[in-house]
Amino acid sequence: MRLFLQESRHIDFSAPIVAGKAHTLFSGISGDIEKARVAFEFVRDEIPHSFDCNASVITAKASDVLLHGTGICHAKSNLLAALLRSQGIPSGFCFQRLTRGVDDANGYLIHGYNAAWLDRLWVKLDARGNTNGKNAGFSLGEPLLAFPCRPQYQEYFLPGIYANPHAATMSLLERAKSLQDVLENLPDTVNEAPDVE
Repeated sequence: MRLFLQESRHIDFSAPIVAGKAHTLFSGISGDIEKARVAFEFVRDEIPHSFDCNASVITAKASDVLLHGTGICHAKSNLLAALLRSQGIPSGFCFQRLTRGVDDANGYLIHGYNAAWLDRLWVKLDARGNTNGKNAGFSLGEPLLAFPCRPQYQEYFLPGIYANPHAATMSLLERAKSLQDVLENLPDTVNEAPDVE
């Protein structure tokens, strides 16, 4: 579990802006489940997805997502992981292969979301943002994720849970100059092995 509690370049929970938000969010709240619910709902509802708000800035690390108030799914996942890890709640990353558009005509991309260790099990949390009919929610049972997989388009969930964000996507976010750069270059594969099968 130590891997899922570590601070890193992109999960910078000791950054003052992240530590301050954690203090505010979790004030008066006890229990990992309620803390995870509060953090998840904050990131899902209060940090708009960059494509939804046509953001002019590209973010990657948790502190930048908070500073600029936006991020794509992978960046928002970094923020949720940072908030949870700041409270000693193990959290990791999960991935899903989706089409770039309504069908597979434009190829595929990797969507990112989180898993948190709560009540002795891994709970999947997708804080992408509930726009355009998406209905991701907090559930200790069956995951309530933003996107269903459509087998007819060869969409699928990648198995396992990763302790670190997707390296190729982080590299893209750090060098991208615009949302168009991000959209056109989002990776469509994950080459690393998961830390938890």
